[in-house]
Amino acid sequence: MYTAKSFALPELTGISQKQVDVHLALYQGYVKHTSLILETIEKLRTEDASGNAYLINELRRRLGFEFDGMRMHEYYFDQLEGGAQAITSGTFATLAEEKYGGWNEFIAHLGEVAGTRGIGWVVVYYDNVANTLHTAFVNDHELGQLSGLPIMLAIDLWEHAFMVDYVPAEKKTYVDAFLSNVNWSVVEARAVVMV
Repeated sequence: MYTAKSFALPELTGISQKQVDVHLALYQGYVKHTSLILETIEKLRTEDASGNAYLINELRRRLGFEFDGMRMHEYYFDQLEGGAQAITSGTFATLAEEKYGGWNEFIAHLGEVAGTRGIGWVVVYYDNVANTLHTAFVNDHELGQLSGLPIMLAIDLWEHAFMVDYVPAEKKTYVDAFLSNVNWSVVEARAVVMV
């Protein structure tokens, strides 16, 4: 089944180690429950697939929540590995500049989308049909994703991502801190694979 990844995270600017530890523990819970659901479904199928059909179906409904929570957090933490690295050129930078009119405009757009009231994720996707990026606010990681589009960047806006360091009214400060820690070469590597 799945095991929690270890992330080589440096000391982050504006995001405390305590915050990171709390957030990683939540991620590890998603991994644990993803595996638990898959193992339980297999056990129930083996014991009595017909008799356990209702339980199996409900576990399948729950799988998206746990699996997507696991995977979205892997995108999130992967982006912070290796320390902050700027991006000045490359596939992703070109796509961002073409879509948003420049790199600074792209970063401003991320802040604007992140300012959406509520909890959720800001997700930047690559659409290979239109050869462009799309930035979306996704309320629940298992609902509302743009179908079939690979994820280039993920910003967690649930309170668990920042409440050790910031109150909800300071979400913008957290987003600024997060963006200052992104290793854009990780995002660029995702784009190069997709384009």
